[in-house]
Amino acid sequence: MRKLVLVTMVLFSLLSCNKDDDFAPLSQTEKDDLLFLREEEKLARDVYLYAFDKYVLDISNNISQSEQKHMDKILSLLNRYDLADPASATRGVFNNAELQTLYNDLTAQVDVSELEALKVGATIEDLDIKDIVAFENRTDHNDILDAYSKLKCGSRNHMRAYYNRLLDNGFTYTSQYITATQLEEIIASTNERCGR
Repeated sequence: MRKLVLVTMVLFSLLSCNKDDDFAPLSQTEKDDLLFLREEEKLARDVYLYAFDKYVLDISNNISQSEQKHMDKILSLLNRYDLADPASATRGVFNNAELQTLYNDLTAQVDVSELEALKVGATIEDLDIKDIVAFENRTDHNDILDAYSKLKCGSRNHMRAYYNRLLDNGFTYTSQYITATQLEEIIASTNERCGR
C-alpha cells in the first residue's frame, strides 16, 4: 500500500511539472516575442507622446500612459526570465531596425495633420492586436499568456477610443492588420476592464 501511495505521489508530481512552471525555460521564439513586444509597446508610447507634443491631443496623452504600463508589464516578464531589456531610454530610439523604421514612418504621418495622428493611433492598435494574437499562439506559459491577454484587452480599448474619435471627425478606419470582422467586433462592443 505504501508503494502505491508513493508511486501515485511521484506520478502526480511529474504530471504537475509542466511548461507553465515559472522556472521552465523559454524557447528562443518566446524570448524573441517578449523582446519585440517590449519595444513595440515603447513605439506606441513614443508615437503617442509625439502626437501629444504636436497637437496637444488628450487621447494621445492618456493612451501613452497606458502604453507605459504595458511596457512595465513586459519588463517584469523580461526580469523574471533574466532577459536584457532592449528598450532605449531615449524617446524615438529603437534597437529593432523594423520598429525604428516604423516609428519614423508613423511620426512622419503624424506630422501631416491631427486627423492623420488619429489614424496612426488606430493603426498602432491594429498592429498590436495582430502581433499579440500571433505571440499567444507561440507560448503556453501562463504568466506570459496572462500578460498578453491584458495587453490585448488594452489595445482593444485603445482601438475603440481612436476609432470613435475618427468617427467624431467624420472619418472611419479600415483595418490593415486584423480582419474587418475582428475590427467590427471590437468597435461594436463596450470598453473592457483589463485588470492589472
